[in-house]
Amino acid sequence: MTASHTIPPTAPVRDHTPPASLVLFLAAGAGAAVAALYYCQPLMGVLGADIGASGGEVGWVPTLTQLGYALGILFLAPLGDRFDRRNLIMLKAALLAGALLLSAMSPSIVPLLAASLGIGVTATLAQDIVPMAAHLAPDAQRGRIVGTIMTGLLLGIVLSRVASGYLAAHFGWRSVFYASSASIVLVGIGAWRKLPRVAPTIRHSYGALLRSLAVLWRAHPGLRRAAVAQGLLSLGFSAFWSTLALMLFNAPFHLGSEAAGAFGLAGAAGALAAPVAGRMADRKGPESVTRLGAALVAASFAAMFLMPALPPVAQLILLGVAAVGFDLGVQASLIAHQTIIYALDPEARSRLNAVLFVGMFSGMSAGSALGSALQARWGWGAVTALATLSALGALAVRLAPRSKAD
Repeated sequence: MTASHTIPPTAPVRDHTPPASLVLFLAAGAGAAVAALYYCQPLMGVLGADIGASGGEVGWVPTLTQLGYALGILFLAPLGDRFDRRNLIMLKAALLAGALLLSAMSPSIVPLLAASLGIGVTATLAQDIVPMAAHLAPDAQRGRIVGTIMTGLLLGIVLSRVASGYLAAHFGWRSVFYASSASIVLVGIGAWRKLPRVAPTIRHSYGALLRSLAVLWRAHPGLRRAAVAQGLLSLGFSAFWSTLALMLFNAPFHLGSEAAGAFGLAGAAGALAAPVAGRMADRKGPESVTRLGAALVAASFAAMFLMPALPPVAQLILLGVAAVGFDLGVQASLIAHQTIIYALDPEARSRLNAVLFVGMFSGMSAGSALGSALQARWGWGAVTALATLSALGALAVRLAPRSKAD
């Protein structure tokens, strides 16, 4: 084995800032992994005709992807406290690349749905990367470094739609999944070369590890509040993005996948809030950040009730402005919630992160399913109402009086 390929040993990294190149790699890797969940969304208007599937059948693609992510977080992410996170990242990268290839080669809806579930489960490697960053960061800089990683992750979410729409319009929808698979192969190679070994923090059996999630849930009111609030914010977020392409595909817009994906540029502006939110959480405490974020999400979704009174061009402008606002609010709240839970028990960060993201992606999956059903039955106004009410619910959770144990 050459020197450049030697596995770095475990080091006492918590008192030293990790190199900028390593932080950049972790941010890019998290973004590439989580982007795999969202490439399908701008394709909803073009998938069905190519593989002979109805709109209802195609609507299960994002739903199963996000459901798979929630299941993967629940059953796989806690392993980061039990095994070397470096090995888990490399294994999941290999499996995710394979699931993306299966999507690219799917001849019909059934294998595509199976691959979508597999993509969701294995894309949880992003949730091994985030606790890895928290482990490598010194205490005084944890919010900033985790915020940087989350910037990469969140940019992966929003820019995935831009890349997907462009590739599908110029090279066909299958090219999207081929390109994503190649990017994940690079993440696996980078993990092999760059990441240090991380010693497990616990020695529980797998069953005990899963049971410990319930113990953490009962023991930490702050964890419960974070998971419920972020889940409600994510419900509206997912309802919007899962139905946007179909809404734009129909009258009065008649826009294709590239236009739908371009709205990701508006969301990217919101993702830039992640490092700012991390610094605010470090300096002023994360509680105020969660409340401001939830209020901004609610206001942004509520503004979309004005759309029926506007001409089509003005409606598109309003959609773009609202996307900036609610993306910013969702991402800022997520960073603040992570700052809250990582302080609860340093030896359980992977499991705490798992509980938070199970809540988040359960909301995502519910938002996809409910948003699609509401749009089909009552139109875009019903989607707007769902997103606004869910954001107001999250704000209520963050404003509720805290218990003495919280």
